[in-house]
Amino acid sequence: MQFLKRFFDFYIFGNIHVALGVYCLAQITLLQYSIQGYVSSFFVFFSTIIAYNFIRYYRISTVMNWFSDWLKSNKAGILSLTTVSLIFMAILLFKLKVAAILCLLPFVFCTFFYVVPIPIMKESLRNIPGIKLFLIAISFAGSTVFFPLVQNGISIGYNECIVFIQRFLFVVVITIPFDIRDIHCDDITMKTLPQSIGIKSAKIVGLLFGILFFILELFKETVVDINMYILFTIALGSSIFLFFSKENQSKYYSAFWVESLPIIWWILILVFS
Repeated sequence: MQFLKRFFDFYIFGNIHVALGVYCLAQITLLQYSIQGYVSSFFVFFSTIIAYNFIRYYRISTVMNWFSDWLKSNKAGILSLTTVSLIFMAILLFKLKVAAILCLLPFVFCTFFYVVPIPIMKESLRNIPGIKLFLIAISFAGSTVFFPLVQNGISIGYNECIVFIQRFLFVVVITIPFDIRDIHCDDITMKTLPQSIGIKSAKIVGLLFGILFFILELFKETVVDINMYILFTIALGSSIFLFFSKENQSKYYSAFWVESLPIIWWILILVFS
């Protein structure tokens, strides 16, 4: 039993779970266009593991005590996982189109300088007041919408921009519970949404974003009934998790349950579409 718990913790806090969620978001985009492709999805899967583990260890001194202790005690395992991910990412890199790589570069820039200070500014993007939440959402949306579409030869037009905005809104909604959890860990100068307007107001903003995420489906050139039902389910689930999020939440609440929503979304599409 203890082994299973250690394995589960490594799966969650080694960032395999969030990487799987990002993989699912990329696959959702491809499924919406009836594309059977996995190169871009696996690329974002492995790159997410690398990016998250890099960020976690770069700012290990600022995370919660229990998490800092966990990272230190699992350093060898995390290093091995990151190294294997780096190898697979390098292999997949040679399968990417030049246009897809160029499309990905701005989001790579945002990810790297999320914690690493930009030379000119001598400050990381994460520490710019009010930008953290939206920076994460833009990076996730770009790497799971524009990147896989460009890799598979789809031109970016009106519909694709709607999908990008929807993905942006979805990521904002499911990231707010993390900001609520970290409200006392994040430096006050960061001015995250809960720090700036309070937890209750942040939840209201998130709920409004969730409604807009669903409504935007009506503005697509083609509206499919089953997609509306699936999006309503995901919007409702996201809103429920957001509503019940609190400062002193279980360490698995956001890291596992909230991060499971992209996986649930992907499964719903596979089953019902």
